[in-house]
Amino acid sequence: MQGYSSYSPDQGSGQQMGASTGETELSTKMIQIQSKRFYLDVKQNRRGRFIKVAEIASDGRRSQIFLALSTAAELRDYLSTFSDFYASLGPPNPDNPPEDGKLKSEMMIKDNRRYYLDLKENARGRFLRVSQTISRGGPRSQIAIPAQGMIEFRDALTDHLVDFGTDDGGFKGELPEGKHMRVDNKNFYFDIGQNNRGIYMRISEVKTNFRTAITVPEKSWGRFRDIFADYCDKMKDGSDKVSGPESPQGPK
Repeated sequence: MQGYSSYSPDQGSGQQMGASTGETELSTKMIQIQSKRFYLDVKQNRRGRFIKVAEIASDGRRSQIFLALSTAAELRDYLSTFSDFYASLGPPNPDNPPEDGKLKSEMMIKDNRRYYLDLKENARGRFLRVSQTISRGGPRSQIAIPAQGMIEFRDALTDHLVDFGTDDGGFKGELPEGKHMRVDNKNFYFDIGQNNRGIYMRISEVKTNFRTAITVPEKSWGRFRDIFADYCDKMKDGSDKVSGPESPQGPK
């Protein structure tokens, strides 16, 4: 069974906001391909819009990848190419399987992420494996689309891209000005910047002949604030306990 259904939050109870992640879900589609379900969710945060693709297997196992809208458009085009190639293939030959099971491969690059597209063949059939990796390490995530469903998957992506375009967006407002504070012989500088991975705060500690800095992604600022506030409260409580209540003044 194949096909897909779509849902936009505007049709229901309004946009869904992830309180902990600052993400807004703009639209979602579900595709049923053989025994698998694929959810294609358009989301938005301060860094822009993107599509989260989740694969749910028949046994409940879940895997997912993330695509910037511009990357989703590139994947859409590759899906057409892979589908045409798949249609030109003859039936599988168990006596002469392809090397490593690969029939055709391509690669996409977006910022620090690489996506590997491999049309493969095994005993269960032919499928397109889409793998996502991060150049500086981290886990590899991947989904596997049955070859018969590549066109349906492409069409669902196309519908999203027609509705939301291929511009990744991002924060386009004016970033806050930097701040400075001095503590004893140290200077601390708080500077807000933006690169292709999003908005960040650089906190620099400067002394004579010494400088060090850390970079905090914008999505972590709330958590940093909560940790600092927690320590401030604990230190204040500790100081109050040490000082204790004032002794009542009796007659001299």
